[in-house]
Amino acid sequence: MADADEIKLTFDPSMPRAECLETVAPLIRRRVAPNGGPFTASGTCTYVIGQGRVAVLDPGPDHPGHIDALLRDLSGETIEAIVVTHTHRDHSPGARLLAARTGAPILGCGLHRTARDLTDAEVPRLDASADRDHDPDRVMAEGDAVTGPGWTLVAVETPGHTMNHLAFALPEAEALFSGDHVMAWSTTIVAPPDGTMRAYMASLDKLRGRTESIYWPGHGGPVRDPARFLRGLAGHRRQREAAIRGRLAAGDERVAEIVAAIYQGLDPRLKGAAALSVLAHLEDLVGRGLARTEGTPSLDGTFAPA
Repeated sequence: MADADEIKLTFDPSMPRAECLETVAPLIRRRVAPNGGPFTASGTCTYVIGQGRVAVLDPGPDHPGHIDALLRDLSGETIEAIVVTHTHRDHSPGARLLAARTGAPILGCGLHRTARDLTDAEVPRLDASADRDHDPDRVMAEGDAVTGPGWTLVAVETPGHTMNHLAFALPEAEALFSGDHVMAWSTTIVAPPDGTMRAYMASLDKLRGRTESIYWPGHGGPVRDPARFLRGLAGHRRQREAAIRGRLAAGDERVAEIVAAIYQGLDPRLKGAAALSVLAHLEDLVGRGLARTEGTPSLDGTFAPA
């Protein structure tokens, strides 16, 4: 799920489409769910790993037509595992549809969880995209693997976008399935309380220590130069933080004021995402002692420099 930022970090601007199951690399095929929109690009990328006995990664939303098409694509093959990166409704509900049709186990991320306790008022406003019905057969943690003929998927814990977010390395292809943590078409939304900016930045730093040569994300085309791209993402976040601190110093106190100042000309459909992104930065600044607020940082709260 994308952020509201429009930064030009894309190395492959092409948008994958939903017409077919496309071979994008040895061992990797991709079908795009028909759920395109301002937060999902052309739709959620569902990946098939291997041949014959395969894993399906992120079957996407609750869309029976997408699952029907995927099963037609894989006629004559066996789905050994259904793997899920995180519990947002554009990624994980399709796993239950696919499991019901095939009997394959659901593996990967655990139950949806938030970074902190929620108030009653926060649940519908801040957590609208959570898939709370996700209940995997096997929860995977850092370094856990699922294997098939000629392929291995290794879990890499990358909290931030959600607190249960996992990426998956495919060593045989020097590739990483990055879910919504790193995407070439847009920055990622970090929306409290589903995720936190501190965890997101730490996960970026973690990936910078890895050696995969290509990332296959949850939306959009591949990231072909991950090391350079990760540096750009981290730099962009630091620039956004500096802009927010500048608005606090100028006297802005509320999230809405900061959004209006630093997201000028923003598509109205993305204002909610922009507000959550600003809140995530403010929450991080408060936690680091660089800003202050009364009580828990919230969309309705007031903020000031520390």
